[in-house]
Amino acid sequence: MISATGIHAKFPAPGQAAQLGARATALLRTGSYLQCPSAGLRVACAIPQQHHLAPRCFSTTRERRLRGFFPAKPTPHIETTPPSWPHPGYTMEEMKAVVPAHRRPETWSDWVAWKIVRFARYWMDKVTGMDRAQKFDKSQPTTSTAAAKPLTEEQWLVRFVFLESIAGVPGMVGGMLRHLDSLRQLKRDNGWIETLLEESYNERMHLLTFMTMCEPGWFMKIMIIGAQGIFFNTLFIAYLIYPKIVHRFVGYLEEEAVHTYTRSIEEIESGQLKKWSEPNFQIPDIAIQYWKMPEGRRTMRDLLLYIRADEAAHRGVNHTLGNLDQKEDPNPFVSKFKDREPLNPLKGTGYERKDVI
Repeated sequence: MISATGIHAKFPAPGQAAQLGARATALLRTGSYLQCPSAGLRVACAIPQQHHLAPRCFSTTRERRLRGFFPAKPTPHIETTPPSWPHPGYTMEEMKAVVPAHRRPETWSDWVAWKIVRFARYWMDKVTGMDRAQKFDKSQPTTSTAAAKPLTEEQWLVRFVFLESIAGVPGMVGGMLRHLDSLRQLKRDNGWIETLLEESYNERMHLLTFMTMCEPGWFMKIMIIGAQGIFFNTLFIAYLIYPKIVHRFVGYLEEEAVHTYTRSIEEIESGQLKKWSEPNFQIPDIAIQYWKMPEGRRTMRDLLLYIRADEAAHRGVNHTLGNLDQKEDPNPFVSKFKDREPLNPLKGTGYERKDVI
């Protein structure tokens, strides 16, 4: 068993020995795991250490019950399984051009969606331990990123994991309900289903990436289960009754996501997140493979640039879908136009219906 004082000789079962060996190899390659407390949410975060192997700390799971986050099950014939939806990719210029943006509410449904997102953001800040000095200008909640005090790497990881565990729900709900409606109505969906399911898949890849960097404790797992149950059922009912409000809600939610990742990128660039700026900090292999990140572009800042661009695309797509006729209009992001190039999903406030239909 690995500890701060060295290696204690024990004779575990063969299966346990294999797991411990794999675990030790991962620890030696990526660094040790330190405890990361935040408002009752404790995660085990991968942080590079140059001097010694620190003890493996994890909030509620005993060490003998730990296992690899994503252990690969060996098979006699299959080497790897590629993503079902390969990532479309962005240029560095496109990713750097992404900035926080806000679509002003115009209708009653816009205001309802906006207020729900702001309410959720308020409690998110509370439970992740954000103090007053770490908060930004309330008069510009989705565009201002300046704050007197930065968040820590541990606080950011908690926010990332919780955000991505929720963000993968709306696309699945919308895609599922539109799929079932297409079967009942015996007609085409005009390209909405694939876009919504791909969005959900992309958000899950964000979560899997961060889950290789930290493992939540029991308290956060309970919060995720509860939030997902409430979120799924609420969105299910809302999408059946008035799907436009759901797309507008997701658009505002993605505005918050772009704001979150922009602020974390700025704190890395300003040197306030030293652990993520160290040259030996390794991002997960799953991220390198999914985004096809080239050599020399595999820092934590680069990873967050890719993820922020994804969130910006979801922001533009959902704001646009919220402007369309939900029953008749085709999905303009997968359509071939007569007189223009394909739409750019990174547009902050989306497109109006008259401009694309």
